[in-house]
Amino acid sequence: MILKASQRGNGQNLAVHLMRLDDNEHMQLYELRGFVSDDLRGAFKEAEAIARGTKCRQYLFSLSLNPPAGETVSEDTFIQTIDRIEARLGLEDQPRAIVFHEKEGRRHAHCAWSRIDPETMTARQMSFFKTKLSGVSRELYLEHGWKMPRGLEDAGWRDPANFTLAEWQQAKRQGLDPRWLKLDVQQCWKLSDGRAAFARSLEERGMFLARGDKRGFVIVDHAGEVYSLSRCLDLKTRDVRARLGDGNDLKGVDETQRAIGARMTPAIRAHIAESRTRFAKDSAKLGHRKMEMTHAHRKERATLLQSQEQEWQRETRERQGRLPKGLRGLWHRITGRYQQVRAANEAEALQTKLRHASERQIALDRQRGEREGLQRAFKELRTRQAAQLLELRKDVGRYLNLARGRTERAARSQDIGLGLRLER
Repeated sequence: MILKASQRGNGQNLAVHLMRLDDNEHMQLYELRGFVSDDLRGAFKEAEAIARGTKCRQYLFSLSLNPPAGETVSEDTFIQTIDRIEARLGLEDQPRAIVFHEKEGRRHAHCAWSRIDPETMTARQMSFFKTKLSGVSRELYLEHGWKMPRGLEDAGWRDPANFTLAEWQQAKRQGLDPRWLKLDVQQCWKLSDGRAAFARSLEERGMFLARGDKRGFVIVDHAGEVYSLSRCLDLKTRDVRARLGDGNDLKGVDETQRAIGARMTPAIRAHIAESRTRFAKDSAKLGHRKMEMTHAHRKERATLLQSQEQEWQRETRERQGRLPKGLRGLWHRITGRYQQVRAANEAEALQTKLRHASERQIALDRQRGEREGLQRAFKELRTRQAAQLLELRKDVGRYLNLARGRTERAARSQDIGLGLRLER
């Protein structure tokens, strides 16, 4: 289970994020412990109000728990994991909120603790929390038999396609998964031994090496978007310059963008637009299916919860009716019969609670199975779209190289013709 955490303030923004239903298909406020308020925003306002009596600005500790893809994790496992982390980090008995999210067929959890101890009016220290969470994460992978990511086995093994939020947003505007672009640039880097070879390899994929204003080397794609080369390669600027030189003789970004715009043909632009239009239509169809499925699942869960609540209230009334009152109740207390009936009621209530939890878990697992099937269709569509757009990038590169070759040949022909006329 991947565990990510941070110390933070601004609890109202966190509350809005955790309660969002536009970005999540399902949301469940599972627990509010140690707060007077019964809603998340009110709870975090309480934490903020108490923190004002201290010098602590990052008064919340926020944690996300993401199980491995394809693995089914029960509520009990999530809660046990949160309890283990709480003990490991020294957050026992601190006010906390637990929220479950479901998105794209996967369920994950969020937990936020108040760091402020109201008795001492000091913040709990979170020293080395990342190292401690990594230890808990490795333990969970081993205990459940999950395949452990190489980054957890050895910190030296990292996904070469990791990207920042800014890189994600930039690539999202282009309709591409940023991992495809990073891997493409990194492949060009591995296959080239110098700047000329690297630039040619990029141009074959519709990308161009240019001189940035402040960021050293940059890459400009066929649409004019600019990317930092060092970020794409996950290298330091000095390491890039060690192979490519200072790059002062390269074209600047503006000049490169003008050259691309001049050479880009309407036909290839039309192909890219057609591909994106087709993808948008297919994605809209899947999106409509997702919306219908989400509404049906929400309705089913609400019906189940309502049915369980009605059953719980009916059984509670029955259990209360078994406890005699008045003189008869006093006699039952004296003889010990009252305690026997009460113990039986408590055991029956526990069984009902466990049965209801099992019914909810079965329904959640079935719904997630349905949603995962739809998500596979989404992934296949996105993969096909990304591959097609990358092929179009290569086509752009081939055409631009061809157009440049024609220009150079035409110029050489003009020079030869001028020389022959002069000789005559």
